[in-house]
Amino acid sequence: MLVGDNKSIHIPGLGRFRSGTGRLNGLRCIHTHLNSEEISGEDIADMALLGMDLMAVVKVDEDGIPGAIQYAHILPDNPQNQGWLTTSVHDIGRLDLDFETFIKSLEDEISKTSAKRTGQKKEKAVLASVTTQSKDKASESLDELEALATSNNLEVVEVVIQRIKKANPRFLMGKGRLSELVLKCIQKSADILIFDNELTPTQVKLLTDYTELKIIDRSQLILDIFARRAVTREGKIQVELAQLKYMLPRLATKNTAMSRLTGGIGGRGPGETKLEINRRRARERITKLNDELKKISMQREKRRRLRNTNRLPIISIVGYTNAGKSTLLNQLTQSSIDANNRLFDTLDTSSRRLRFPKDREVIITDTVGFIRDLPDDLMKAFEATLEELHDADLLLHVVDASSPRMREQIKIVDKILTDLELNFVPLILVLNKSDRVDDEEIINLSRTYDGVSISATHRQSLHPLLERIEKHIWEEEVTVKNIS
Repeated sequence: MLVGDNKSIHIPGLGRFRSGTGRLNGLRCIHTHLNSEEISGEDIADMALLGMDLMAVVKVDEDGIPGAIQYAHILPDNPQNQGWLTTSVHDIGRLDLDFETFIKSLEDEISKTSAKRTGQKKEKAVLASVTTQSKDKASESLDELEALATSNNLEVVEVVIQRIKKANPRFLMGKGRLSELVLKCIQKSADILIFDNELTPTQVKLLTDYTELKIIDRSQLILDIFARRAVTREGKIQVELAQLKYMLPRLATKNTAMSRLTGGIGGRGPGETKLEINRRRARERITKLNDELKKISMQREKRRRLRNTNRLPIISIVGYTNAGKSTLLNQLTQSSIDANNRLFDTLDTSSRRLRFPKDREVIITDTVGFIRDLPDDLMKAFEATLEELHDADLLLHVVDASSPRMREQIKIVDKILTDLELNFVPLILVLNKSDRVDDEEIINLSRTYDGVSISATHRQSLHPLLERIEKHIWEEEVTVKNIS
């Protein structure tokens, strides 16, 4: 029993008593309104944020006599309803509700709704964008976030855009909107709420404490994908280093946000056993990993010197993630590097020899794909890998010509290359997936960007690109292309 005053009741963090698909919290709140007020929006918000089975209000008159009772509960997901239902009984003595049977029936209905969506056992995610931008801009960014989530084996069950005039420094949005978002997560049986925003450590803690959900942001989702895909020792070191740097400010206080991130999406990978170590040990680990990366970087430098001694030209493939870089490398060199239709399929650099007529050879290298707003810590961690780009005699900037965001992706890659001081390395723009684009449009794009159109899955389409590479490497004095 909690005692409040005539204005409010403080409900402490109670945690979830029960868990499982479609299950509610196992908690219900019955409280009084001393001035016979209706059940309020704040009551509904508390019900959602605390994951309660039911929120009930007993109206009390000025003599302290209980009168009518109102109770609210969430509803199974349905576009026809607002997410909850309020029922009124004019006299508390007339309340006739078999509560246990009612809640069991409600949980069964929520479970059935959830079960219809998938036959696979995946973590379910709700994606949310809290933005001051236009809905179209937010929608584009969320499309990419959804692709990231899907490539990380998540089932996206809902996408929500919340436009605001000014961000709430604590929760990004108002408490009412946040409660609606939590209701949506409960209805969809979502395990995780992913924000297309960069969350501060304080925001993660507050949102986790308020919603009782696993909360991660876009950066942590990308880190998790990298943790899944890293194969080599170097790749694993780089990912763990980025994870530790990301989590370091979040190790200041131990809270539910941390405990919820020690498994599954957002908490796996080489560094997952170290996510709750103290700050001192985290810094020691970061120092050790940096030392290991320096040694690997020195070994790579020796290999580069050996290649330079042999005087083999170097070509590096760069581009937005999932543009088809690995597929192109496979076709050019008849290799069998993993090339799947998913974001960040390649994390570890792959180098192969490409043979041209007249017994001429080049080294051609595939690199990690770029993406908008790539976390700074991750970019810094992969600097050692990207150092090889500085030795390139030619860059092949592979673009997905069929993407509706092609132009924006070109600008993002160009900016990253400029930030890496690679904007003076000769570059050929390769318009990939041309078989998915109208013939006239691909001709216009090739003229506009002075690019070469190909389809990396069709080897016969690569001849113009090979001719262009030959001219750049051996037959012409290359005019440097400034992409800034």
